[in-house]
Amino acid sequence: MPEYDLMSDFTSPFWPWFIFIVTIGGIFWCFYLLMSQKNAGDVSEGEEAQPTGHKWDDDLEELNNPLPRWWLQMFIATNIFGLVYLVLYPGIVVFDGVLGWSQVGQYNTEMEVAEKKYGEQYVNYLKQDVATLAKDKAAITTGGRLFSTYCTQCHGSDAGGGPGFPNLRDSRWLWGGEPEHIKQTIAAGRMGAMPAWGAVLGETGTKDVAAYVMSLSNRKTAGDLQAGEEKFKQLCVACHAAEGTGNIALGAPDLTDDTWLYGSSRRSIEKSISEGRSGRMPTFGDFLGEGKTHLLTAYVYSLSLED
Repeated sequence: MPEYDLMSDFTSPFWPWFIFIVTIGGIFWCFYLLMSQKNAGDVSEGEEAQPTGHKWDDDLEELNNPLPRWWLQMFIATNIFGLVYLVLYPGIVVFDGVLGWSQVGQYNTEMEVAEKKYGEQYVNYLKQDVATLAKDKAAITTGGRLFSTYCTQCHGSDAGGGPGFPNLRDSRWLWGGEPEHIKQTIAAGRMGAMPAWGAVLGETGTKDVAAYVMSLSNRKTAGDLQAGEEKFKQLCVACHAAEGTGNIALGAPDLTDDTWLYGSSRRSIEKSISEGRSGRMPTFGDFLGEGKTHLLTAYVYSLSLED
């Protein structure tokens, strides 16, 4: 059976022309249909409209009255508008439009305007350290707007996070909570991975390790704690440390506190051990620029000071 590159189906030159033909052909077909039917059903003066044979609910009949002229003209105007739009703007793939407009061009223009208006303000923020900015109400208000625009999709509007997305309002940090750590996270992104140990531990071993992990935060559950501790020391200490306190250099969470990224239930912990976890924080440094990254760092840092 031959192998095909399925992505080539989406980049094939066939599709732009297919879209062009269907779009333009559809508009001209509507023109033809409107013009061919504009006099259909005309009733001579003094003549009554006749039933077409279509009948509903026993007494509701369709008559051969023509479309109202204003309605017909509205359809024609709509088609003309569609053609004019496709000439001016890139509504079809094979033609960019005579105005040369594009989403990227408009975005770049708006960013240039914003840079001229606010660029100096961000330069001034760069002159202050993060700890100082975190106490500046005006700076934090601006940083909060950046957070609302770029970060709430994952961390929530209140920065409280959710399953798989860290809470930024507490003092627990996977990769460190010092200003330089936070700035590195925002600028360069992070990639965290928890290996899947299910095949190695088996069902019983997974339950024992889960029981031991829960005991680290003073929680009791069924399982052989001694066997779980032995397995933990064999497989888990490289990342989580011998005491289970984690390692910010690897993004390995502290297992001795009451903060759980993927949930604290026994089922969730067993799933993390058995199937593994993976998380990614996108890179924002190149996109935001140094000034905005610095200010956003101050805002996130200020959230943890409220804990």
